[in-house]
Amino acid sequence: MKAIVAPKYGSPDVLELREVEKPNPKANEVLVKIHAAAVNAGDWHLLRADPFLIRLMYGLLAPKHPILGSDMAGTVEAVGSAVTQFQVGDEVFGSGLGAFAEYAAVPERRLALKPTGLSFEEAAAIPVAAVTALQALRDKGQIQPGMKVLINGASGGVGTYAVQIAKALGAEVTGVCSTGKMEMVRGLGADHVIDYTQEDFTKNGQRYDLILAANGYQPLSAYERALSPQGIYVMSGGATAQMFQAMLLGPLKSKKGGKQMGNLLVKPTQADLLFMKELLETGKVAPVIDQCFTLSRVPDAIRYLEAGHAKGKVVISLDQPSG
Repeated sequence: MKAIVAPKYGSPDVLELREVEKPNPKANEVLVKIHAAAVNAGDWHLLRADPFLIRLMYGLLAPKHPILGSDMAGTVEAVGSAVTQFQVGDEVFGSGLGAFAEYAAVPERRLALKPTGLSFEEAAAIPVAAVTALQALRDKGQIQPGMKVLINGASGGVGTYAVQIAKALGAEVTGVCSTGKMEMVRGLGADHVIDYTQEDFTKNGQRYDLILAANGYQPLSAYERALSPQGIYVMSGGATAQMFQAMLLGPLKSKKGGKQMGNLLVKPTQADLLFMKELLETGKVAPVIDQCFTLSRVPDAIRYLEAGHAKGKVVISLDQPSG
């Protein structure tokens, strides 16, 4: 099978399209013929080993799993002996290792049946970004109807889902994005949209019950200033410095008073895929896809996402001929 392989850490230039052996599913795994995959910030962080801590987790000198990519949608090609929920021919979506390839072996618990009415490209755009937004808002953010919620990075992969999920859960939503993306964020249902190139939401006097930083470069103290007395700040994406601030300083700041500050470590679950499946099938949430690339152009797709200008998700379509 064809796959995009990272033989070492580095820029997207190190990626190679290779012919590799098709994986064999273990007892609890499903072999998925991949029709579409999606690019996440985690892919280029892993590719570049940024932060350096990644090397301790995924391989010191080179990635232990050289085929990158996690989000995928496709059809079941084969099932392991212990698999009970899926059969050959089922259309599925989920996340696992090695999505930038024609086939991947994925644990059964990381998959769900593809939402009806969605293309494979739309389904591939869901798993990591949507579940990150869901867990940040519902689990870490303890979102409730009527809460004032601010999404920083509202036009990105996680942000576009966060705006829609927060609205579906009854919040009053403010989205923060750049000038050219304001209409899109309004179209997703945001009650208020702030252009960060014109206004600093941490200095305008507004206070929010929940702030989700899906992107951004403000220091933790600025977010703290924009929280209501019992407000919650959740960091799910942004600059490396912000990530470490949220991890190290967040718990210390949380002990001082009513405000809670911290980061999210997303845990993909089948239950949350099914929760999102229902929101998608009832029309409360819809994927936002910026661009589709072919498998051979995964390096270009990663460069495009890394540049930080994507509206929603960047998707890889394996049903288009590579060229």
